[in-house]
Amino acid sequence: MKPRLAKQRNQALTKIDVVVIIAVLAILAALLLPALAASKRKSSRIGCVGNLKQVGIAFRLWEGDNNDKYPMSVSVTNGGAMERLAAGNVVACFQVMSNELSTPGILHCPADTTHFAATNFSTGFSSANISYFLNPDAADTHPQMIMLGDANLLVDGKPVQPGILILWTNQTIAWAKDRHHNVGNLGMTDGSAMQVISDGLRQALWQTGAVTNRWLIP
Repeated sequence: MKPRLAKQRNQALTKIDVVVIIAVLAILAALLLPALAASKRKSSRIGCVGNLKQVGIAFRLWEGDNNDKYPMSVSVTNGGAMERLAAGNVVACFQVMSNELSTPGILHCPADTTHFAATNFSTGFSSANISYFLNPDAADTHPQMIMLGDANLLVDGKPVQPGILILWTNQTIAWAKDRHHNVGNLGMTDGSAMQVISDGLRQALWQTGAVTNRWLIP
């Protein structure tokens, strides 16, 4: 006799089952995606601060080999970038510091989608590879002066344009939302770096005891 097989009933998912599964997946996605996005933003901010610290160290190294002066205070004939910076050429400063910087990649913020990281200083390096503004008047005699920072700035609600930015006390400066969501990063002349909101940016600009209102925007 043939063995008697137990009858098995295969049941397919019903439409209600499918709808429930899709709804559960949608809820999970709604819960997880914001957390992942926040984690990514935090990571990019940390990477940006790390970049600014490395650039700050490069400035200090260059200064140590050039009579305690930054490239913005040394003439072009002596290996600096003073005259070129006066004309708004922010690229020149980082080119003369290429040995200290080691790689141009640290001049690009991970969250900056309008610029891109360069691979070297000799081929096609330009302002398109720089995410940070530069203060051409920065000097280590004022250790808490802003030296550089995220260049995604708004002045009186309007995005800043490449070139020389002159700031006045009756203007409102703030971070744009496109990089770190109303938070930005600053590098100071003492080599430190920090994250600040727009209010912190304004305080750092006008309350250092050494007011400067000229920044170079790449």
